[in-house]
Amino acid sequence: MNETGRALHDAAETRALLPLPDLMREIARAAEDLAAGRLCAPARQAVPFPGGAVMLSMPATAADVGIHKLVNVAPGNRAHGLPTIDGLVSVHDGETGRLRLLLDGPAVTARRTAAVSMLAASRLLPGGPRHAAVFGTGVQAAGHVQALLELHPHARVDVIGHAPGRAEACARTFGTDRVRPARGVDPAADLVITATTSAVPVYDQPARVGRLVIGVGAYRPDLAEIGARTLADSHLFVDDPEGARHEAGDYLQAGVDWLRVRSLAGLLAAGPPEGAAVFKSVGCAAWDLAAARCALRFAHSSERNLS
Repeated sequence: MNETGRALHDAAETRALLPLPDLMREIARAAEDLAAGRLCAPARQAVPFPGGAVMLSMPATAADVGIHKLVNVAPGNRAHGLPTIDGLVSVHDGETGRLRLLLDGPAVTARRTAAVSMLAASRLLPGGPRHAAVFGTGVQAAGHVQALLELHPHARVDVIGHAPGRAEACARTFGTDRVRPARGVDPAADLVITATTSAVPVYDQPARVGRLVIGVGAYRPDLAEIGARTLADSHLFVDDPEGARHEAGDYLQAGVDWLRVRSLAGLLAAGPPEGAAVFKSVGCAAWDLAAARCALRFAHSSERNLS
């Protein structure tokens, strides 16, 4: 911590400030605040770089705290062995506006996105998953695998990648036989998570009672991970209805009736429906604010322990 009392946390330190059970509770609180108008989270602003990268700006404010997540997405970095996403989340006092914390942007995004998924799953799959299939091998996919391992110690997790070698490499990083590479969704899987940036559906099986499908990777209208066949006979949910109407490519390309779509706040308030369900997450700065609340509390706890 520097002389002004502000702390800069790297990725590992940021993750340590965001234990999943606490983060999930803060996300539930933020969802309620957002629905009640106590939290302001405007749509993200995207500013392109000339070379193909994009800068994303996502602010949010509430009475107690304000945040600004500023991240750059540079797909071309992969060819140079560099991360494709980089950035920071600044955390500010809700009354004075003074800077309180700086958190690693990609770590916050991965952790809070997984927490949103796990919160939705806790309502839509009340018994918890026994066998999950995760499409993708990147940061978001790994974050969801890690969340499943932490919250569901008896669950098996299959990793499905575009290339088998990537799935095998991703599965090995977790160092447990509970995580295995796979070429497709096992019939026994009760949870399917898509965490890719695919332009065409990677999952399009008929809706099935007892199997929850969560999509987190497609965040633009031209991307779609979940097919129309799955969506047609499922109860549909989104984390942020306002953002989803512009960004949820899965739903947009399938032409879903938005009157069928319920919000995360609505799910938490009313409980799960009977039948198959799909939960779509496009991201929202409200969830970054929830992470900031969680991080502030644990940062203060760490300071007290050191004093």
